[in-house]
Amino acid sequence: MLFIRRRKPPNEGLFNAPGGKIESHEDPYEACLRELHEETGLRLDTGSVVGLLDDYVTRSGYLMTPVVVWGGEAGSRLRRNAAEVERIHSIPLADFDVPPRLLKIPQSDRPVLQLPLLGRMVNAPTAAIIYQFCQVALHGLATRVAHYEQPVFAWK
Repeated sequence: MLFIRRRKPPNEGLFNAPGGKIESHEDPYEACLRELHEETGLRLDTGSVVGLLDDYVTRSGYLMTPVVVWGGEAGSRLRRNAAEVERIHSIPLADFDVPPRLLKIPQSDRPVLQLPLLGRMVNAPTAAIIYQFCQVALHGLATRVAHYEQPVFAWK
């Protein structure tokens, strides 16, 4: 799985999948492929699209539509966009197939879902998307994740 460490606010320093805003002339697949190319240099076509995971509405009002694509072994084809991306990480899927940490917070009755990634904990929505993908792709389970909370710092 490809993950990037973002360079620009508001997500500076955070790990997440390549992605961004859907332009008015695009569908989620086209936006995903464009953003993937812009941020990582990896150019794929619509035949690379495997499907969608569940939409996730963030506390800050964004609708995330996770698109799953298969690009094979990316390796030397990756070229980070230095203005937006601090670093690209290619992480084996098996590293994500771990039980999530469910953190209770006083501000919500819903737990914050967290997963370990590169020596730190990654929170929902990124952690929720990773978790759902592993449950569906590796275990064939129809797992839903939209009910998981985000940490309070992400509510802005």
